[in-house]
Amino acid sequence: MACDLWLVPLVDVLCHTPDNPFADELAQYNKALAEAGLPPVPVYQYMPGLNGEVAPVAGFDYDALHFLRRAYLLQACGLPVTPVGELGSDYEQLLEMFESTAQQSHLVWHYDHAGAYVPVDFPHPLSNDELLAGGGPLGSAQSLLRELEYVAPSLGIDPANPPAAPAPPTAPTELEEPAVPAPYDPSPFARERHVWLGLHAAATRSLAQGSMIVFS
Repeated sequence: MACDLWLVPLVDVLCHTPDNPFADELAQYNKALAEAGLPPVPVYQYMPGLNGEVAPVAGFDYDALHFLRRAYLLQACGLPVTPVGELGSDYEQLLEMFESTAQQSHLVWHYDHAGAYVPVDFPHPLSNDELLAGGGPLGSAQSLLRELEYVAPSLGIDPANPPAAPAPPTAPTELEEPAVPAPYDPSPFARERHVWLGLHAAATRSLAQGSMIVFS
């Protein structure tokens, strides 16, 4: 099953128009942020040269996303980060045993198929009834980036000088169709690294361009 990441530029020409397709989601996010005493999702003035289009930034397989989440949880809980051939019950056991740690992680505590990360810095994912009924907990792009940098060395990645990110999908990927195959990587953490690179590209561009990351 495929997962696409999209960047939605938070510019006034999109966010302040009556037909903004993300208006309802942004209203939900701003409500959750306000309830937590945080500023709203930032909206920037459009400038020539800035890409104002919603565009894919990365794509990967859902299973691979859980491999990366497993690696992060192992490290966050002080356990050895070891590669596995397939996800078994140990990942579910990790989630159950270390639920509080999982719920504090922007990488782990996020819906697989929906939801967003916004360029607002807050320590733990935000959730309320409205969010959980729709896209799931709201994540922070800044916190996501910190968590990716934290787990990177265990995957053989230098967070200060990571490999180039894979090319984004050329067209939207349907949920039930397979993800585009990852480039060859001889590492035993090849799946984790592929997702890491996609999420890292999304998070860094989110902060550099003032965009929110949307799962689809």
